Parts: sequence; structure tokens; C-alpha cells
Amino acid sequence: MDRPPTLHIDKPWGFFEQYAFNERCTVKILACNPGQRLSLQRHAHRDELWVALDEGVVVDLDERELRPAVCEELWLPAGSRHRLRCDDNNSHAVRVLEISFGTFDENDIERLQDDYGRA
Repeated sequence: MDRPPTLHIDKPWGFFEQYAFNERCTVKILACNPGQRLSLQRHAHRDELWVALDEGVVVDLDERELRPAVCEELWLPAGSRHRLRCDDNNSHAVRVLEISFGTFDENDIERLQDDYGRA
């Protein structure tokens, strides 16, 4: 699936950004505590759009380390290796808005590396 466009609409009071419209999707906010990281994972049946909500978000995407600015969008296509991290030097958890496109099923997580002993 190609990345759906983000629609920016200006209003008299400011603006809104629309990430999905009439699409099959699942929306979550992921929070990662200082010094912690999610499993390095990939999915076969869904693409994800992540939007950084806090300063200090660190994302491993395939072989790259990304440090997105607040409101920066990252497209994680199906099959990409990815994880969210929060450095030890952060004094707060970091959050990303996750919009999953396609079939959402927690069993679609293939964990390639996990700090918590999950398969």
C-alpha cells in the first residue's frame, strides 16, 4: 500500500490534519518509558504511519536510527523492521500516534528482538 496523503486544512482557529478518511485502520498511542524500547518487529499484513507526539522519540527503521521532530510523520511499510525507543537521558516517556492500515491483528507481530522474553 502506498502511504495515504495527510490532508492539512486551515481553519480560522488554526488547522487540522487528517491522517485517514474512510479507510480501514486502527489508531493507537504508544508510550515508551525512559530507557525502554519496544521489540524490534515487522508485520506482514499492515502498514503503519507513526506521528511523533513528544521530543525525544527514537525510531529504528530497518538499518536507520531516526529522531523525528514533534508532529513529524514516519511511514512504516509492511515488512519493515521497526521499533520505538526512549533514551535513558529522557526525563519523561515519549509517545507516538500509530495509525495501522490493513488487517490489524496482534498475532501479525513478528518479534525479531525483544528485551522482555516474548516470542
